Amino acid sequence: MTDLPPIPFHRPSITPAEEAAVIDVMRSGWLTTGRHTVEFEAATAAAVGTKHAVAVNSATAALHLALEAIGIGPDDEVIVPTYTFAASGEVVRYLGGRPRLADVDAATFNLTAEMAEAQLTARTKAVMVVHFGGLLADMAPIVEFASRHGLAVIEDAAHALPCSRDGRAAGAWGTAGALSFYATKTVTTGEGGMLVTDDDRIADRARIMRLHGISRDAWKRYMTGGSWYYEIEDVGFKYNLTDLAAAIGQVQLQRAEAMREARERVASWYARATSAAGMDELLELPAAPGPADIHSWHLYPVRLRGANAAERRAATIDALTADGIGTSVHFIPLHLHPYYRRTYGYQRDDLPVAAAQYEREISLPIWPDMPQSDVERVVASLRRALRG
Repeated sequence: MTDLPPIPFHRPSITPAEEAAVIDVMRSGWLTTGRHTVEFEAATAAAVGTKHAVAVNSATAALHLALEAIGIGPDDEVIVPTYTFAASGEVVRYLGGRPRLADVDAATFNLTAEMAEAQLTARTKAVMVVHFGGLLADMAPIVEFASRHGLAVIEDAAHALPCSRDGRAAGAWGTAGALSFYATKTVTTGEGGMLVTDDDRIADRARIMRLHGISRDAWKRYMTGGSWYYEIEDVGFKYNLTDLAAAIGQVQLQRAEAMREARERVASWYARATSAAGMDELLELPAAPGPADIHSWHLYPVRLRGANAAERRAATIDALTADGIGTSVHFIPLHLHPYYRRTYGYQRDDLPVAAAQYEREISLPIWPDMPQSDVERVVASLRRALRG
């Protein structure tokens, strides 16, 4: 154990500007979806470079609405990378479809066109891409593959704001994209998400379905000059974002690039510190962005080198925890979870690359205001754990 203060896995970067924005909303008399949400949507669409942005209460909701809007239903299949969080697969099941799990690239953890094509069947209707850790997947070949087979492309860009390749942002490559503003994300509202798309029909459908399938938002009905009348167009969901959250998001979005640069700086400190500590033979560092990439650095995933990685990873995480250092593992591949094994009969070696990478991965702390001294402390603790 250590007497030093703990180093959390993540700490949000909150300034007086976010606090002032929340107070402004609280004093306005209108707390739920309203003017601030609409303004946040417009700012996000401009930042991503899409025609539409539809604010919702989570990236899960955004993914669900995107799949619902393109008509995913029973017996439809959506190709989903196994190396992802629960939401990417479960939204397909919400609609009665089947997630057809795909393996990923060993270096980036991202889906590739080749991996996606290996899972193509006559029932495939869409392919979902997860931009792992904030590094954009190789989208051009995936978009070409999808176009060739008449598939929609849904981008799970929960890790990827701001993130781009050749000047084109995550979320703007496919049919629709989903952003996350969860507490640990690069831009946060505490809880929240955004569906982004250039497709008018998808955006219109999502706007109706995010609030019970009714024809008018509450703030439009209750404001001066509004009408009480509304119609239920379909059986929708309760997915709207509040103005309290949107006000935080507006400020966070304005700071997004500065926070990204700060995380990039932390990533560079990790790379230098691990090299200086002679750990190159012990650790594989995250895949580096290419010259055309803007990496959001939402995560800093390292992998242990050598034999018995799974056993050594558990001991390493325990040692870091004893030193007051927060870590995580991203992710337990979907095909290893009981639901997917029980429902679809998946086994570990069905998707061997993802399984092998998961067994040796540790996500180290990274957040915008993390000091260099904390990075050096994490690396020193990691070196002790790995050197024994």
